[in-house]
Amino acid sequence: MTMDELKPKQSAYIRSVGGTGALRHHLLDMGLTPKTEVTLQKIAPMGDPVQIELRGYELTLRLDEAQKITVEKVHTKAEKMHGTQRVAAIEHPGVGELGRAKSYHVHDAANEIPEGAKITFALVGNQNCGKTTLFNQLTGANQHVGNFPGVTVDRKDGTIRKHSKAVVTDLPGIYSLSPYSSEEIVTRDFLMDTYPDGIINIVDATNMERNLYLTMQLMELGIPMVLALNMMDEVRANGGSVRVNELEEILGIPVVPISAAKNEGIEELIDHAIHVARHRESPGRVDFCPASSDEHNPIGAVHRCIHAAVHILEPEAKKKGMPVRFAVTKMVENDRLMKEKLSISSEKADIFEHLVSVLETETGLDREAALANMRFSFIEALCAKTVVRPRESREHKRSMAIDRILTGKYTAIPCFIGIMALVFVMTFSFIGAALSDLMGMGIDTVIALLDGLLGKAQVNPVVHSLVIDGVCSGVGSVLSLLPTIVTMFFFLSILEDTGYIARVAFVMDRLLRKIGLSGRSIVPMLIGFGCSVPAIMATRTLSSERDHKMTILLVPFMSCTAKLPIYTLICLKEQFLIEFSARKNSGKVTNKGVHFRCFYAYAPIFKGSDTSAVDRRALRPRSAPPHTGATPPAWVSSPRGVSFPIAPASPGQDHSSRPQCGPK
Repeated sequence: MTMDELKPKQSAYIRSVGGTGALRHHLLDMGLTPKTEVTLQKIAPMGDPVQIELRGYELTLRLDEAQKITVEKVHTKAEKMHGTQRVAAIEHPGVGELGRAKSYHVHDAANEIPEGAKITFALVGNQNCGKTTLFNQLTGANQHVGNFPGVTVDRKDGTIRKHSKAVVTDLPGIYSLSPYSSEEIVTRDFLMDTYPDGIINIVDATNMERNLYLTMQLMELGIPMVLALNMMDEVRANGGSVRVNELEEILGIPVVPISAAKNEGIEELIDHAIHVARHRESPGRVDFCPASSDEHNPIGAVHRCIHAAVHILEPEAKKKGMPVRFAVTKMVENDRLMKEKLSISSEKADIFEHLVSVLETETGLDREAALANMRFSFIEALCAKTVVRPRESREHKRSMAIDRILTGKYTAIPCFIGIMALVFVMTFSFIGAALSDLMGMGIDTVIALLDGLLGKAQVNPVVHSLVIDGVCSGVGSVLSLLPTIVTMFFFLSILEDTGYIARVAFVMDRLLRKIGLSGRSIVPMLIGFGCSVPAIMATRTLSSERDHKMTILLVPFMSCTAKLPIYTLICLKEQFLIEFSARKNSGKVTNKGVHFRCFYAYAPIFKGSDTSAVDRRALRPRSAPPHTGATPPAWVSSPRGVSFPIAPASPGQDHSSRPQCGPK
């Protein structure tokens, strides 16, 4: 039985994950490992994709992807009853790395960074874990915070407050260091090539299992690192807790509980990060699989394989300047980029592949699944020791209730039409139109004033015409679009910040997949019916570069308000010619004019579909990109969250020096 055959609210255990390549590896990294319990929560109104729950979070999969996952032991999952008793917060022992706690780091005293020297940090974390909010708190940057996964595609740097020599780079939100998406490749290349002095890894404390998977891979890099447990206020408010001191000792890195939204624990986090980076205190643990002589223990088999592979690949890894443990685990996972970098000899390759074949025989799993299973087994044991799970939060209950309406079978489409109609009306009729009128009045006043001044100065008529009719009119026509763009981005930022755009992608994915796009492209395409300029600018919220390019090419085919008069004139002309010809030949009026009107009204859409077919072949791959990702919770939008992604989105702004839109 495959996962797509499950009915809503049915649960099962994963037996195997089929398929090949980067997508399968990504599914394993997301926690879809053998023997993991999954629950089918709901099916999209159009029948595809589906949303499942596993390891405490929601994941969206297409049916094509779900068909590759076989399951067993189908059952109805009982509701988990978490304790409701609140657990008092245990005081964290200050800056433990300064001598107040047991030392557990690998200290490189010879390469310590002197006082006053520049220190570079990389801010790394999953999507929607509060990463950009923390970046704002660390640097004071006024940066947009949204819920739509994968918006950060540019590099953003900032100086840490009160530490002018400490620079932090906000990297794209990712789930692992496997080369699946462009965001993961960008983050991995930055860490491997730039090699920052320290890593600040932010983790969502309400969902430790999913977030710690990335943490383990970051620790294998051997870079000084601090773990920021975000959203601890929510965990405590719902009766849960995290034994921070015990977690810190097991992982061998500083762990600091924070609340980025409330600016709690930020100063302590900065102190920890600067200390471990300056004193070159690397993680004290990079081995996450305990040794075992039991041949039937799959974790022990992974340990033996990695331990033997380290001796084989260590010379090549050190020669290339690669962290040995990270290089070996990636080679065991059959990582394409790591294979190209190490370029081991054929003799060593044969020995290494023999070790991997032994691993697969002993574990009964393929190499990728064995590594993923090892990591999640360690995480499960770690969370069992250090995490007191909270009861279901009010925020999650609210999010589920909202989802029943916004993604319901009979309510999703009406809600989408109503919300987008409201955005259209407010953008192109009320707020946007009013602001455009005010902008037009201001431009006309300035032009009239300048016209009078040039007339009084008796400026040469050619120069006068150049300034008034050329420069002022040209700039004025461009500025007249600014209020519409500003208004549109304001409403889009609200939809993004509340998590609605992610739900639109879930609802509309099957429809847009027919033209090779994912559901995320529906919003820019609909905005194109109002105006192509803001629609093209709205494509910057798309996570896939391929989606971004294809949507930009398709938007001009949407019938915006500027194109409709032209279509009308063409239709009237064709109708007149056809009816005149009909009367002349037979004296009868045909209805072909109506057909031509319909043709010209819908031709742009059909032409856009044809163009998408060509684009699909030019912009490989031919099929739509997989719609695999965690569903963000539905939030109440905050003023800070929507306080203007407009500035970097407006015409004439220098995007290289301004922070770009990014996920939480």
